[in-house]
Amino acid sequence: MNLLSATTTIAAIATPPGRGGVGVIRISGVNSLNILQQLTHSDRDYPPRVAILSSWLDDAGDVLDQGLSLYFPAPHSYTGEHTVELQGHGGPVLLRALLERLFQLGCKPAAPGEFTRRAVENGKMDLAQAEAVASCIDAATIRAGKQAQLQLQGAFGHHIDQLMQRLTSLVAHVEASLDFPEEEIPELFFDQLAEDMQRQLIFPIRAMLDSAALGERLFDGATVTIIGAPNVGKSSLLNAMAGRDRAIVSDIPGTTRDVLEVDFEVHGIPVRLADTAGIRESEDQIEQEGVRRAHQSAEQADAILFVADATRPDTWHCKVDADIYLMNKCDIGRGGYPDHFILASATSGSGLAVLRDNLATVLGDVEIADESMLVTRERHRQRLSEALHCIETGMQTLHDEERLEITAMQWRSAWMALGSILGIGDVEDILDQVFSEFCIGK
Repeated sequence: MNLLSATTTIAAIATPPGRGGVGVIRISGVNSLNILQQLTHSDRDYPPRVAILSSWLDDAGDVLDQGLSLYFPAPHSYTGEHTVELQGHGGPVLLRALLERLFQLGCKPAAPGEFTRRAVENGKMDLAQAEAVASCIDAATIRAGKQAQLQLQGAFGHHIDQLMQRLTSLVAHVEASLDFPEEEIPELFFDQLAEDMQRQLIFPIRAMLDSAALGERLFDGATVTIIGAPNVGKSSLLNAMAGRDRAIVSDIPGTTRDVLEVDFEVHGIPVRLADTAGIRESEDQIEQEGVRRAHQSAEQADAILFVADATRPDTWHCKVDADIYLMNKCDIGRGGYPDHFILASATSGSGLAVLRDNLATVLGDVEIADESMLVTRERHRQRLSEALHCIETGMQTLHDEERLEITAMQWRSAWMALGSILGIGDVEDILDQVFSEFCIGK
């Protein structure tokens, strides 16, 4: 832990801005208990983890607010330091006045994520668990929330730690070979080492990387743009997928002029679905702009859903490379549709379950035996990719005794790349980057 953190007591409001029934202020640092005693104008003892009804006073002895005071002595606290929580009324004026009083008593304003950063620096959690704290806050679906909880409990970090232990063992064999160059090492030794590296590290890391598309989208979400000719039922489809009437539906072609978006989820993935103007030639300048925006939305989307009208074969041809092709209005069509279309009806709801399954597949949803191994952050994916590259580069010189030092060097670099996921090694810059994205009070 750095010296400044060890000597500084910080405070921040831990509940969201705005009015609420309860507001919480956190204090963490060596002087937490002393500051609480000054705040209450009392030198009473505060039993650990016991809620005490308290009046919090200004310097003149007037009551600022009244609520529950809880004291968590080090190391049995969230940050690993002496910590105090003040649970008072959720009015922003009262909370701000109380916080200003704490600053008068010697607290410093907490930086974004500083409480969780101190928890990492004091060994209460690894860096992957700290990132999971932010993921718990940001989760937009139950599936994402459950995934965040798995990581917060340390499941993902445990897998990374296992990879590091395996790599340490395998590197040790190479280091031993370098320490005793006079010993003749049988080729079978290197063959077995290569096999172990493939089975114990390369295959598991590749499997984790294969899950990254799904894992990242669980939290970042995905955008899907609906395109097609006018009046094929794009707006009806958007309403059916969203479960509410969000778009105006009309038999008049060209009703949709701008990009209209709704949020929903498919297999636990947050999806923003965009309805666009029907693509056709038009003299109407407003409709031309709508068509331009439709193309722009499609270019920026994670997936494109092309919709055609089962009763109008002239709408069946798609001029862009779509990810999913849907034949709408099949309940009144006559058949003979191209094989690559999903058959559906936005009005009756038939085929929409199949559409959802296909959307999930296009967006990266795959069957995973152990979801605790899911890679949900770009930083983790980058470090795993770096580790895999170093491992495979080291494999290239494994059977060359004169270049075995290169193998050892590459595998040590792979260990450092994995370690940076957990916050092991010289990772000060990584800590700055990670916690800059946190909210103040967490």
